[in-house]
Amino acid sequence: MPKLPPARASAPSDAALTAWLEAEGFAGDDGRAAIADVPRVRAMLIAAAREGRALSYSEALGLLGVRFTRPKMRALCRTLDAIDEAGAAASEPGLAVLVVRESDRLPGQGWWVGSDARGYSGAWTGTQATAHVRALQEQVFDYWRAR
Repeated sequence: MPKLPPARASAPSDAALTAWLEAEGFAGDDGRAAIADVPRVRAMLIAAAREGRALSYSEALGLLGVRFTRPKMRALCRTLDAIDEAGAAASEPGLAVLVVRESDRLPGQGWWVGSDARGYSGAWTGTQATAHVRALQEQVFDYWRAR
């Protein structure tokens, strides 16, 4: 019969291991509930609008208590779409324009798809795109500061 190695005296407790795995993004709640919580994400965006600021994807996810990953960012984008659809039905300006890339402070590709409906059909980067996004963001800031 093979002999088992002796147990390590300094083995981490189950709780410590679980905490480490969660902190490193390997286990635990992956944030799906927070990311899909439309009222919570909407409230976060309205607060940002009233402050007159945009949020990076990473910052938005962090405020929801999760670390940035591309799958989580894509899940957040689905929630942003739902928020904007409901907002449009209530004659509110779209809030998704407030969530931007850190690199150029512009929304990601998914936001631009179908952007003709937002009154723009140019390139998704550059000075014209920046001006368009800033104009929409200012509309959102003005709308929510007045409420």
